Amino acid sequence: DVQLQASGGGLAQAGGSLRLSCTASGLNFDDYAIGWFRQAPGKERVGISCISATGGGGSTYLATSVKGRFTISSDKAKKTVYLQMSRLKPEDTAVYYCAAVAKLCWAVADPDSAMDYWGKGTLVTVSS
Repeated sequence: DVQLQASGGGLAQAGGSLRLSCTASGLNFDDYAIGWFRQAPGKERVGISCISATGGGGSTYLATSVKGRFTISSDKAKKTVYLQMSRLKPEDTAVYYCAAVAKLCWAVADPDSAMDYWGKGTLVTVSS
């Protein structure tokens, strides 16, 4: 079965950093884009980043809210996508999910596009 394992969440202070990982199994990594979503308390789940699973160019996305602070990257050999989160803000507090979709990264930014597979979330808490 397809599984997406998100990890790396935890507690950080404002201005600090965390690195999230999403490791995929049971799927052909080359066939999917991997996106990161987050859901803050009382808020809707929103896509914040995406990269093609192969790490290829021309298929990446970073939401305005995280651009300049977060960086997404992938390791094909490890079937892992990383989200390096720096200069964290309390507003970044949320449950972070990774998801796979057999589409380009624009699907992650499109609220009408459904993901094919979801991982369980990892909680990020940023204290002020």
